[in-house]
Amino acid sequence: MNLLDSLVERAIANKQRIVLPEGSEERTLRAADRLICDGVAEIILLGNPGEIAEQAKKFGLDNINSGTIIDPKNHDKKEIYTNLLLELRKKKGMTPEQAASLVEDPLYLACLMIKNGDADGEIAGAQNTTGDVLRPALQIIKTAPGVKVVSGAFIMFTQTPQYGENGILLFADCAVMPNPTAEELASIAIASAQTMKSLVGIEPRVAMLSFSTKGSAEHEMIDKVREATRIAKEISPSLLIDGELQADAALVPAVGASKAPGSDIAGKANVLVFPTLESGNIGYKLVQRLGNAEAVGPVLQGMAAPVNDLSRGCSVDDIYKMVVIAANQAIGMKQYK
Repeated sequence: MNLLDSLVERAIANKQRIVLPEGSEERTLRAADRLICDGVAEIILLGNPGEIAEQAKKFGLDNINSGTIIDPKNHDKKEIYTNLLLELRKKKGMTPEQAASLVEDPLYLACLMIKNGDADGEIAGAQNTTGDVLRPALQIIKTAPGVKVVSGAFIMFTQTPQYGENGILLFADCAVMPNPTAEELASIAIASAQTMKSLVGIEPRVAMLSFSTKGSAEHEMIDKVREATRIAKEISPSLLIDGELQADAALVPAVGASKAPGSDIAGKANVLVFPTLESGNIGYKLVQRLGNAEAVGPVLQGMAAPVNDLSRGCSVDDIYKMVVIAANQAIGMKQYK
């Protein structure tokens, strides 16, 4: 059984409530129909019930009615969520009128449902930008205790079993932080290790990537990676982490032994932390396209509850997998509370 199959089984065995704010979007509906049919999660669709029913009929989706459909403009808990939003944002100057308007926005409503304990996770982004998805999440759900940085990781299923963990690696940050500071990069490394362990079930070995290995070059960008490695070790002494390492030194045992002798990570890394969003995003897309790897994500790390963002070019299969991921994140968060 591969990892994705295992995650599906785990989700089925411990059903979580996953809310999909883009309830009438075709790919979202098709994915929801499959998820409901397979019993992966309790699916909550936000949108106009008549429009959703019409779309489901048009596409021949017979399982949608077995999910929960909530009209953001008219439902039993609208006043409760309005008051919750007002309470959370009143120090920022939010008025009752603004709260009453925003609570009808499906992206805000989804986050309020999670905050109120009525849902366990959210998947959005098929129609909305990353900024639109993250804004209400950061305002309402906020980051996990002790976490200041939200980052995005991709689980990479490569066709090179000699690298990572039988070909499985985690890349971060590939989605959120353009140019993290050393402190932020350390936080990303720690969060990525936690994702690898709790979600993938693999003991993380973290490589802090750069264009230098152990002093082979000098530059302020390298200094940032070295400092981030030091901070991460200080915060999490048990974490298996090393840097700065070039990608080949992190992945290839012979190169790691040559460039970083004595390192417990060089040549054995399964978590790759990139120094900037630019390098991380380019890196995962190159591995995905040129190496025919399967990239699952981005998995948002650091939130107090699972909120995962989709690419607007996502497929039905992408949405299905991200719901599986969110369900497993929710399960893991409850276990490690």
